[in-house]
Amino acid sequence: MKTIIPLTALRFCLLGILLLAGQTASADSRPKAMAIPSALPAREGFSSERLQRINDRMEAAVVDGIMVGGQGVIARNGAIVFRESWGMADREAGRPMTNDALFRIYSMSKPITGVALMMLYEEGHFLLEDPVSKYLPDLAGLTLVQEDENGEMVSKTPYRQPTIRDLMTHTAGLTYGIFGNSAVDALYREADLLRAPNMREFTKRLGTLPLLFQPGSRWHYSVAVDVQGALVEAISGQSFGDFLQERIFAPLGMHDTFFVVPEDKQSRLATLYSPKGTVLDWNSPWQFSAETQLEPADPELTRGYLDGHLFQSGGGGLISSTDDYLRFALMLVNGGSLNGEQILSPRTIAHMRKDHLGAADSNGLWGMDGFGLGVGIVKSTAGKSGELGADGAYGWGGAAGTNFWVDEEDNIVGVFMVQSVPHTTPLAKKFRVMTYQALVE
Repeated sequence: MKTIIPLTALRFCLLGILLLAGQTASADSRPKAMAIPSALPAREGFSSERLQRINDRMEAAVVDGIMVGGQGVIARNGAIVFRESWGMADREAGRPMTNDALFRIYSMSKPITGVALMMLYEEGHFLLEDPVSKYLPDLAGLTLVQEDENGEMVSKTPYRQPTIRDLMTHTAGLTYGIFGNSAVDALYREADLLRAPNMREFTKRLGTLPLLFQPGSRWHYSVAVDVQGALVEAISGQSFGDFLQERIFAPLGMHDTFFVVPEDKQSRLATLYSPKGTVLDWNSPWQFSAETQLEPADPELTRGYLDGHLFQSGGGGLISSTDDYLRFALMLVNGGSLNGEQILSPRTIAHMRKDHLGAADSNGLWGMDGFGLGVGIVKSTAGKSGELGADGAYGWGGAAGTNFWVDEEDNIVGVFMVQSVPHTTPLAKKFRVMTYQALVE
């Protein structure tokens, strides 16, 4: 019979380690995470022969040079039915892709941030309809810049200020700066917003910038989730990274997820690649290349993960492993619970995966026909996507090609990892399609 450590004692033990060491506990001192079981594919309704088609497709992508290396994992009913690695983690060094590889998950950080914020929501700290400035005074009195009939940019007062729900649905009126070339995007780049050294400086810079559109009026990808991270700090009184570690990563056994890679784990970080001819300039919109040949990416894109000189970006700053992110996805499909830890309630998870866009213009939302609180939703596979999958599935991806989804109807989760930015292949979509063609029961 297994000995079960009481939850309160386990948390007290972890807290003591952190206080004594002054840093995140080492892997040796942390309790081992409950192992995720594996099952024969046929037992969970999958055809092994059809799952092999995924390997054939991904190995062909490596041979063709459109992917240096990658990983995929599929679980049903809490058991892994498919886990494979392809190609190289570092082509130039001859280092093969291994199960413990670490990946820059970029915007797959966003659902984790959304869960963190909803944990505080469950504790009664705020309502979704609250204005963001109630908790972040730096963002009070934001103005709106619009073009008049003469082509001049004029400042206006928005109908209302952005709310927390606007942040969680990307309808707050914010933008990114590097993915567009509007007048507001240019101001974001001039402020060097994405390279702020800390969270307070990030919100101070953002507070000087105008909104791109009326809050609540349309979906537009933005730094809204980075603002959510700032909210977590302001409301919890902890640094964002400490909150994630204490409240999500440690309870779920996600020991390989962090903003800065520990020195003893840096050798496991997969190399980042970019299509030949790509220009990733922080002072101008990113220029995508039609080339399929991959070259090592600009080292500057990785430096922040090694030395921590940038703020803790809830929108795109986390490093993780395939197994760690699988744990996070399993928590979602299990109604907020894993390892005996109830991170969120089932009702909260259900609320997050509802379409919250309402009458907002969703034309900018690609490949999905709805957006919830921090996650994109495929309301119908006959909708915007049109690809084989599952109605009601939700998830998100990252700029380097990573992707995950949660399918509650079939109790399936999938995680796909790859490392080339900006990612221009449909490999993640093919991984999902080929998952469902292998589901025969």
